[in-house]
Amino acid sequence: MNDEPLKVLGFAGSLRQKSHNRNLLRAAETVLPQGMTLEIFDLIDIPLFNQDVEAEGIPAPVMAFREAMKKADSLLIATPEYNWSIPGVLKNALDWVSRKGPDLQAPLDGKTIAVMGAGGGYGTMRAQLHLREILAHNRLHVLPHPQLMVVKAWQHFDEDGTLTDEATRERLAEMLLELRDFTWKLNGKPELAHVY
Repeated sequence: MNDEPLKVLGFAGSLRQKSHNRNLLRAAETVLPQGMTLEIFDLIDIPLFNQDVEAEGIPAPVMAFREAMKKADSLLIATPEYNWSIPGVLKNALDWVSRKGPDLQAPLDGKTIAVMGAGGGYGTMRAQLHLREILAHNRLHVLPHPQLMVVKAWQHFDEDGTLTDEATRERLAEMLLELRDFTWKLNGKPELAHVY
């Protein structure tokens, strides 16, 4: 059995503490497959991208985000949908990590990634499509299936933010398992997909 679990970095495109997308990430922690760990990063301290600021030195919260991303094998993004697209806070964070900065390559480059979202009547469908287009810039390997779009998210979480819908929980578990195997296959370790 592989001694090194797959390290996943998760983050939500919402700053609201009771965000359904934050809660979707927390639900992911409860259904992780064997051979995978999940670290959740909060984007709340990431400043607006400014090339003048970048030239003076990358701010500490951005460096922490970049370092966490460099250590991760895969990414897991939970995005709301604002005006048919992703929130500005998420685009801003991706702008910071899409650039080389002091590194030889951008932390975002070449990662495997799964995209999910909890929203209203369309379950973040447009936001996820737009996000996939944005992620193509850094040649990320976006998991094609399964897709997870939680429609009318308020019906699937209780007052404490716990995911109560079993079908969504199963879909989330399936996505994480596919992300694990997808990453191992792309990293030249397909045999690990069958170990666990």
